[in-house]
Formats: sequence, structure tokens, C-alpha cells
Amino acid sequence: MMANELNTVTGAIVDAAFNIHVNLGPGLLESVYETILARDLARQGFHVERQKTISFDYQGLWFENAFRVDLLIESQVVVEVKSVVSLAEAHTKQLLTYVRLLDYPAGLLLNFGSSKMKDGIKRVVNRDMSDAGSDPHGSSDSDAGAIR
Repeated sequence: MMANELNTVTGAIVDAAFNIHVNLGPGLLESVYETILARDLARQGFHVERQKTISFDYQGLWFENAFRVDLLIESQVVVEVKSVVSLAEAHTKQLLTYVRLLDYPAGLLLNFGSSKMKDGIKRVVNRDMSDAGSDPHGSSDSDAGAIR
């Protein structure tokens, strides 16, 4: 996925999350936000998979249904939805692990529990991908692999 395509996809995800947060506010179950976000993105024409179980191989060991991601968008962006008072470092590390295991260029952690949605968004970039792109909201990924 080229940088501009990645920015288009992640930008659409963030915009949809902002709209949902403005209309519903914080405090609902993660599944509510996830369901609405998946529907809104699908209506925009994006390929969306919900609660996708992932299997992977590690040094010859196969792990069937090793983890489940909330949303996969365009088979390129992992989205993890939270509804907590504040994100823990473990949430972003988990997302980065998912992005790397799937060999996807980026992931978004969206915390709908934040009083301001902008405080509840973290973008992670797979540093092993050479064309990960830049943040759709202006900051550079020159430190690709960093958790934002």
C-alpha cells in the first residue's frame, strides 16, 4: 500500500471515529463503537473484517487462532477499539505486535472512553515496512516503528 493510500484509509478511520465520539460520547461498550465504526467504514466502500481470528507461524510452531483483532480495514490496517478511562502502554504494545505479525503497514488504537477523542488515538507503524507513509494529520513517520 502506498503512503497516500494508507493515509486515505487511516484518515477515514480517524474521521469516522471522531464523528461517532461526537454523536455518542464516551462510556459505551467497546462492541457498540466497533459495530458502528465497521458499518460506517463499509458504507464508505472500505473492506472491513470484524473480530478476525489470526493464526501464525513462529519458527516452525503453528499457533491456531492465536489472537483476535477488532477490525481489519482494507487488509492493511489493524484497528483496536477500546472504551477505557485511559490507555495503558500494554494496549499500544499489543497493537504493534499484531501489526508486525500480520506484516501490515499500520494500526490504529481508538479509545472511545477518552473525554476528547483526539486524546484517545494512537497510530503505530510497522518499522519493517519501507513505505509506511506519514500521519494523515501532519506528523512525520521518520521514526517509523514508533508508537504514536
